[in-house]
Amino acid sequence: MGKLAPISQRKLVSRLRRLGFDGPVPGGRHPVMRRGDITVVIPNPHEADIGPGLLSQILRDGGVTRKEWESTN
Repeated sequence: MGKLAPISQRKLVSRLRRLGFDGPVPGGRHPVMRRGDITVVIPNPHEADIGPGLLSQILRDGGVTRKEWESTN
């Protein structure tokens, strides 16, 4: 498995939807996506992409394995 690559917020949301997450919905300061009882905070869109470190944390919080993530390409 290769390293995680930076990703835009729009692509992150699209791939999480393919993994069964619903949303994004407003959740305070940041939008959130949900799958069952798991809630993942989505960073607000900015000009820069979401880096590998933050992406890794989002996937870990959502219980998404690297294998699942790579299958959504």
